[in-house]
Amino acid sequence: MALPDMQSPSALQLGGPGDGAGTEDVEVALESLSQWQLAWRRFKLHRLAAVGLCIFGFMVLMAIFGPILDPYDPIFIPNAHVPGGDPPSLAHLFGTDDVGRDVFAMVVNGARISVTIGVFSMLIAGIVGVLVGAVAGYVGGLVDNVLMRIVDVFFAIPFLFVILVASRFFGQGQLIPLILIFGLLSWPLISRLVRAMFLSLREADFVEAARAVGVSDFRITFRHILPSALGPVIVAMTLIMASNIVLEAFVSFLGFGLTEDQTSWGNALSNAQTVLSQGNWWWAFFPGMAIALTVLAINFIGDGLRDALDPRSRL
Repeated sequence: MALPDMQSPSALQLGGPGDGAGTEDVEVALESLSQWQLAWRRFKLHRLAAVGLCIFGFMVLMAIFGPILDPYDPIFIPNAHVPGGDPPSLAHLFGTDDVGRDVFAMVVNGARISVTIGVFSMLIAGIVGVLVGAVAGYVGGLVDNVLMRIVDVFFAIPFLFVILVASRFFGQGQLIPLILIFGLLSWPLISRLVRAMFLSLREADFVEAARAVGVSDFRITFRHILPSALGPVIVAMTLIMASNIVLEAFVSFLGFGLTEDQTSWGNALSNAQTVLSQGNWWWAFFPGMAIALTVLAINFIGDGLRDALDPRSRL
């Protein structure tokens, strides 16, 4: 029987059952994977998450390159057009609106603004929520009470009403103010999640060991505890991104969002509401489907991340 190769700790050689001279040895490789590598393997095995990632990736690519490749301007009004708009055709894949603008151009250009609002408002909400929750959960005491009472105030405020008022008086139909408004009003949920994780981890053995060797509180907070709390936070951030994309469409549909010279999916739906009674279904259908597919894809990604980042799940 062949003896294990002691010079190679990453492999073991096992002899055949007959221990004969012609028996081939089998090499078993031992691979060490980090927590994030294991999470990526679990994520790839989640079929709906993979589908969602493909759909969302397509939407991002459409937002980046679509306006460059599309020959039509979503704002340009041609001299000759059919009242009420043309249905989908080879010349206009998604049809035209009541003044002759190409609906496909609206969807492609709207992807850039809607996805931008969703992604950057999510990042703002994530940064603010993580900072507030980390400080409240790690410091505790009076600081925790004050910060959590502020969070309670945010939860008690009628969210949609505040969004509409803030969009009207501070957004002024511009992209950056709307991103700031959505992001600064979406962080309380993340702060609650981070605080709960920090309360359960701040007395853990590895944190006590870090304190014992003189590691600073800042490094303990953001280097040792925060990486262990990122799983639920990342999932919550994906849900906030999907929610803010729908929220932008809702605000723009009511006329409180972006101006008409900045095409978004919400703007396209807002302009379509006047002709729906005439049977012009294509004007609202395609922007609505773009919103539905994007939000559904993000939710699939969130489900996959939830399972992948759960240490109890198996490959």
